[in-house]
Amino acid sequence: MKKIIKNKHIRRIFYSALILLILPQFFTSCLQFRMSPKEVDKYFEGDLSKPELKSVQVGNQTVNYAYQDNNKDTTVVFIHGAPGSWSAFVDFFKVNQLKEVVNIISVDRPGYGYSDFGEAVISLESQSKSIMNAVNEIANDHLILVGHSLGGPVAARMMMDFPKKVIGSVLVAPSISPALEKREWYRYIGKLRIVKYMIPATLWVTNEEIYDLKAELQEMMPYWKTIENPVIVIQGTEDDLVPKGNAFFAEEVLSEEVVEINLLEGVNHFIPWSHPDTITEAILKIKNKQTITKKELGGLE
Repeated sequence: MKKIIKNKHIRRIFYSALILLILPQFFTSCLQFRMSPKEVDKYFEGDLSKPELKSVQVGNQTVNYAYQDNNKDTTVVFIHGAPGSWSAFVDFFKVNQLKEVVNIISVDRPGYGYSDFGEAVISLESQSKSIMNAVNEIANDHLILVGHSLGGPVAARMMMDFPKKVIGSVLVAPSISPALEKREWYRYIGKLRIVKYMIPATLWVTNEEIYDLKAELQEMMPYWKTIENPVIVIQGTEDDLVPKGNAFFAEEVLSEEVVEINLLEGVNHFIPWSHPDTITEAILKIKNKQTITKKELGGLE
């Protein structure tokens, strides 16, 4: 082969192309970031916490989610980042503190998991509506949203679009500031059609979303002031993927009566796995605020 390809630069290009063609095929299955039904069965073996896996048709889209019905009047909806799937929050289905007070849903965002896997949906508004329409199948209101990373702006968009249904949100290391959203040089390469067929589908969908995220966030700017229900932002100070300035952005665009910032010193981007208790506490805090409000209005829990 070296005799045929004598120039070292050409050889590098040749071998690089060969690796790009072979490795994605080899790693595609492990880079889907999703649990198969058999893996879910094994994870919850002998555990009554196992959620029900559902897929619903929303227009021309399929939305997949996991649902745990605890016979409560409030439902938590977990929204994963990019890449990811509903199983990013699988551990929360086993948290007794949550099961005692809320139902739990974790969704596959469009293009991920089993929600039309590999078909990117760029519009945050479209994602918001698709997820809400799917959730409406089982929970019509009293929703608490938890969005991690790119799931953060989706959760925020849902608060803007459905203010009567969402009673509060927990935004975990959320990519919400358009000014802080930078477009790395390699994002342009990821837009090439040929690259789509050379990399795992979930990474292609991720690139498509992030490429246009700045414009999507800019479009949301006028609507932040419409949010009146509580928003708790949890952000690590050592996050190398989503700058901590996103938390300060939330302080700027939301009223102080609405927003609460929880900065975790020395913590990176992967808060759902490193600090799940912090997320659980935030959910319960919003739930408690709802309970107090009901009592003030003379309602029943």
